[in-house]
Amino acid sequence: MRRGVRPLKLRHLNPSGTFASGNPRYYYRPKGRKGIAMPDLPMDHPQFLAAYAEAAGVQPRRPVREGSLAAGLDLYKASDAFAALATGTRDARRRMIDDAAERYGHANRADLRAPHIEKDLSRFNGHARNNRLKMWRGFCAWMVEHDGLEKDPSDGIKRAKTAKSHGHTPWSAEEIDSFRACWPLGSIERLAFELIFWTGARVSDAVRLGPGNIDRDGWLTFRQQKTGGEVWIPFNRALPEFAEVYVGDLASLKEAIDARNDRHMTFLHTRQGASRSSKSVSQWFATKARAAGVAGRTAHGLRKARAKALAEAGAAAPQIGAWTGHESLKEVERYIRDFSKKRALSRTDEEQKVPTFQIKFQKEAK
Repeated sequence: MRRGVRPLKLRHLNPSGTFASGNPRYYYRPKGRKGIAMPDLPMDHPQFLAAYAEAAGVQPRRPVREGSLAAGLDLYKASDAFAALATGTRDARRRMIDDAAERYGHANRADLRAPHIEKDLSRFNGHARNNRLKMWRGFCAWMVEHDGLEKDPSDGIKRAKTAKSHGHTPWSAEEIDSFRACWPLGSIERLAFELIFWTGARVSDAVRLGPGNIDRDGWLTFRQQKTGGEVWIPFNRALPEFAEVYVGDLASLKEAIDARNDRHMTFLHTRQGASRSSKSVSQWFATKARAAGVAGRTAHGLRKARAKALAEAGAAAPQIGAWTGHESLKEVERYIRDFSKKRALSRTDEEQKVPTFQIKFQKEAK
């Protein structure tokens, strides 16, 4: 290997004696999988690296050469750093990595410099460029830590300027009423709505929720797919004071759960009882919203509606973040600022605390 470059650390290689040639004998054996024998070659040999990449599920598009960018990209895909990314992020980055390996894989990775990355980025604009830059930054950081690269060539490369957008629009009280009026209790549409609206969960998390996520202390708890952070939402327990005005939403979720015709591991299952994919649920739910006369509203918009509702009920940013799982409170604080502006311009007896439809529910419940 090139002088001054530390040996690469390959994951899941279990030693098992030595070959007659004197080379160590290795098996690629991740936990829970059958071992795959590695060839009788030094660990840094290109054919050894190619066999390792194949065993790890990485299929290079062209033969890799020792010290090449393609070899480094393959190893990065098999690294702990890459495995720690969220599933959706890994899938998107993997496509970018494979494209980079096909285009530039023959080059020496030790020679990678900022102008090379900038030339690649010049093919993209806006968010696409920024996402590509994230891929290069992740790979370069891994090379600095594990491949002996002295300086990160992606340092100093600026992100593309993009138009500010708030993305998915939070649902209004009228839109929430319209959806509930269209889809009755007992329908999977209503259950999906109530589950996402109460929890404020991303669809990628909502599709995995089921009775097993409700613990003995009455919390509905889960670990987020995107961030890995844990979330606890009150379910069979007293609500925090700021959330008491939304007891009707919790009651609606419990009614929707009790009205299910089938019982399975997850709440949002298919007719065959299998868990639904987050992508299919997102598209399916948007279609159901249009059928209810709520065009342009999404499941993620319900997540924002919950954060907005908690802000209107007087919850502090950390309380909202603990409920919704936001690790960055920047967006949560925006909801609080927006409501504070509205309240400052409202009469003291109007729009001061909570939406009127929640007050109406409480009065009817009494």
